[in-house]
Amino acid sequence: MGLKAGDLKDTLDHTFEVDSFASKMGEDKDIVTMSFSLKEKAAAEDLMSFLERGYGFILDADATSGEQRDGTYKVFVELARDKEVHNNIMELIDGVKSLAEMDDFKFRYYKNWRSNDVTQETLEELIPNDPDNYGIKVEEARMSNYKEFFNKSFLDEVNLKETKLSISKKYSDPLFFEFIDFGDVVKIKDNIDGKFDIMESYPEILFLTKYIGDYNISKYGDNLVFENESKGLVLKRI
Repeated sequence: MGLKAGDLKDTLDHTFEVDSFASKMGEDKDIVTMSFSLKEKAAAEDLMSFLERGYGFILDADATSGEQRDGTYKVFVELARDKEVHNNIMELIDGVKSLAEMDDFKFRYYKNWRSNDVTQETLEELIPNDPDNYGIKVEEARMSNYKEFFNKSFLDEVNLKETKLSISKKYSDPLFFEFIDFGDVVKIKDNIDGKFDIMESYPEILFLTKYIGDYNISKYGDNLVFENESKGLVLKRI
């Protein structure tokens, strides 16, 4: 039996993600990926089937076989990155909103923790519909994350080029880092390699705290973990 209005109420997360996961069907610049989070495995499988059967523009839909680290089950959807993709996303979301009886759907673009209202305007502003613009939008999203992460710091500039991050402030030499990881701080610390040694790392942590500001900083091996509320940024000095 197919899904009907209200069947996903209270099991579908209010925020979905766009371009946060790699495509299985082709290169990321050519494919838009969407991911939905649900509390129940059966609901995730039902949503996957609904999307596959209901929308001809969907290239692929898949559901995770097991529970994820955050306790949810994911449904992944892939669409062609073309001039119709914003209209296609709006059509798809209208259907999903009905299943969940949800009016306040939001989305995050490319691992940015800032949630956005689902409107034609915001989709067109944030989601590239041209493979040539994909890299630019991804870079903008990454920089937005880092600048927001350092919003309470003493820094004057934060710059990112590929995986190299530089920070600077007046009257001090800039510091350079290699990007390692970014996301929920609990997950970051669960996955990080290396041993935390407060005695060995204390001088560097003290220096960085004076340079950057009031951030919780720890070091595991060569990896530095910077915390801002629930988010963690892992960097390596270069």
